[in-house]
Amino acid sequence: MALGGGMSCVKYLLFCFNLLFAITGLIILIVGAKAMYSLSPYIDLTGENFYVSGPIVLIIVGVIVFIVAFFGCCGAVKENHCMIVTFSIFLLIIFVAELAVGIAGYVKHQDLENSIIKNLNATIKDYPTNPDVKNTFDIIQTDLKCCGIYGPGDWKNNSMPIPDSCCSAHEINKDNVVEACKPANIYQTGCYGEVVTFLNSIAAVLGGVGLGIAAIQTGCYGEVVTFLNSIAAVLGGVGLGIAAIQLLGVIFACCLARSIRSQYETV
Repeated sequence: MALGGGMSCVKYLLFCFNLLFAITGLIILIVGAKAMYSLSPYIDLTGENFYVSGPIVLIIVGVIVFIVAFFGCCGAVKENHCMIVTFSIFLLIIFVAELAVGIAGYVKHQDLENSIIKNLNATIKDYPTNPDVKNTFDIIQTDLKCCGIYGPGDWKNNSMPIPDSCCSAHEINKDNVVEACKPANIYQTGCYGEVVTFLNSIAAVLGGVGLGIAAIQTGCYGEVVTFLNSIAAVLGGVGLGIAAIQLLGVIFACCLARSIRSQYETV
């Protein structure tokens, strides 16, 4: 059944919006996957399920958004009242899920430090005997270019030699043998600040994407947080734009569904 000129325009606008929804679904999926990959070495240090569940929720929401966008396109083209109403309901559910992730992200953004320092202090003593702890510390120290909790002295305080992962560069002697790390090549920044910075940034990213789609001490702690905070604002702004698009899509879908229903009732 042909629609009037105004509603015909809304129909094609809704189709275009659904193409944008499909793109935003891919963006959400990529952000969730990237966050999950980035967080994997740090999960044991946080003691927070949010850093596992948050990215998973975004990945699921991204897939659902993509599928719902396809559903909305079909409903708009076929002028099917039932499909368009279903699309609107699913879109509102998605918006609520994004909002929940966003709120959780910003809440967790504020209370990481106690959990991080507690777990770092508890696990550093297990470095020589626990392969998982050793691997986690080595990844953190290498990636964040930091050493120990507050600095390289933490290893000496725990009666342990400074790990090779604290070394910025290893020198090779004339016999092609790697020499022990020289003091000048040891990272002087502690990892506590870097890890907190990094994880706070991830929380801010998840919160910014979720809500939008719906100082720092020296050490590894500071480096991580700085990196994540640098991208949180951008992703948060993108998220706000996506949220606005989603709400417009709901409005257009409701207008189109009402028009289609009215035309059927007048026949």
